[in-house]
Amino acid sequence: MDELSQLSRRERQIMEIIYAKGEATATDVLAALADPPTRTAVRTFLSILEKKGHLTHEKRGREFLFRPSRAPERTGQSAFGRVLETFFGGSLEKAVASYLADPKSDVSPETLRRLSALINQSKRKDL
Repeated sequence: MDELSQLSRRERQIMEIIYAKGEATATDVLAALADPPTRTAVRTFLSILEKKGHLTHEKRGREFLFRPSRAPERTGQSAFGRVLETFFGGSLEKAVASYLADPKSDVSPETLRRLSALINQSKRKDL
C-alpha cells in the first residue's frame, strides 16, 4: 500500500501541495489550500507529517521550509499501482485504453511516438 493512502484527507492535500511545489512553507500551504484551516492547524499538520517521516524541514529566515522526504517518483509509482489495482484490476492495458478512449484526453503524436518507443524498449527487455 502506498504511503499517502495512510494519511488523512487533509494530510494528503498538504503532501500533494508540497510535492507539486517541491518545497513549501506553512504560508505557501495555507495559500494553496482551497478550504484552509487556521495557520496553527497547518503548522500542526506539517509537524505531524514530519513525525510520520513524510517531510523534512530547514529554517529559512523566520519560517520553516518543508520538503518531501521521499522522491515523488517513488510515491507516484506506489499510488499509480494502487489506482491500477483499484480501478482497472491491475491491468495497465485497461487503464491506457480507458485514457485513450476518453474524448477529453488529448494525446499528441509526439507522446504516442514516445509511448511506442517505451513499449518497444520493454519488449526488448523481455527477449
